Amino acid sequence: MSNAKAYSASSATSPLAPFSIQRRDPTPHDVQIQILFCGVCHSDLHTARNEWHNSVHPVVPGHEIIGRVTSVGAHVKKFKVGDTVGVGCMVDSCRTCTNCKDGFEQFCEKGAIFTYNSPDKHLGGMTFGGYSESVVVDEAFVLSIPKNLDLAATAPLLCAGITTYSPLRHHKVGKGQKVGIVGLGGLGHMGVKLANAFGAHVVVFTTSANKTQDAIRLGAHEVVNSKNADEMAKHAGSFHFILDTVAAKHDINAYLQLLKRDGTLTQVGVPAEPLDVQVFNLIINRRSFTGSLIGGIAETQEMLDFCGKHNIVSDIEIIPIQKINEAYERLIKSDVKYRFVIDMASLK
Repeated sequence: MSNAKAYSASSATSPLAPFSIQRRDPTPHDVQIQILFCGVCHSDLHTARNEWHNSVHPVVPGHEIIGRVTSVGAHVKKFKVGDTVGVGCMVDSCRTCTNCKDGFEQFCEKGAIFTYNSPDKHLGGMTFGGYSESVVVDEAFVLSIPKNLDLAATAPLLCAGITTYSPLRHHKVGKGQKVGIVGLGGLGHMGVKLANAFGAHVVVFTTSANKTQDAIRLGAHEVVNSKNADEMAKHAGSFHFILDTVAAKHDINAYLQLLKRDGTLTQVGVPAEPLDVQVFNLIINRRSFTGSLIGGIAETQEMLDFCGKHNIVSDIEIIPIQKINEAYERLIKSDVKYRFVIDMASLK
């Protein structure tokens, strides 16, 4: 084992602070990675503050990891020392259940092992994430990074990218389709870029009039103020697909009414309170209301390759690790365009 510098939350009410963690020695199938950049996801904040009531402290967040390989196990075939790689939301799964075999490790029937706050079968305790100087991960859960992409701006693709790519891909979004993106934050701005790259006509729904120009810059063809009933009514029954990225309580029925016959609304934002669905809005036009959770490893690699081909990365603000608590407070206020990324060199 080796010691690694990190930042952790020692309790739900504690600010993140310097912390020392242990990393396992690489097994024959492991890749040891020096972390260069780590994105800041709202899930990090939820977990650090135990807002989902499942956190085991201390918590070292971070599951949007970009790094450089420093060591590989004897049986590793996919990576070599010096490679630039990524680690997303998962670091292991059972690999034997139907879901794992089908490439949906995030739905592992025995429970996926997430990058932080999951049981650590190697060292005991819980897994520690990317707010640290290094990590050791089985090569099956390590991803290749396209060489043409900016490394810092690629980090959020490991969560925000795959979280929006997977439902767009699953529901076969493409040319000739009208697609709505609800919310223009860390997830929403990636949804706009990806839906545009898939060839869809993209409409952004936002409550902030000052986001109109930015939405167009990111690839939206239209922007609708969702507080304006007349603007919303103009789009009734016209969408093939809507991706809802909003993580606060809102009127989901207003968006269900915008779907065409057999249209689908997929929820990827996670509001703390239940959303009230009027069943009649589903029955009319045989509409579907679904959810989606990140993506499997193969699909995440597919997403990265797609982003490499289309030169898609996240819009980011780089911060030193010492400003992480300030970043959390700004995150709550949506005061970032559109994702914080930690330069892990600051940890030294």
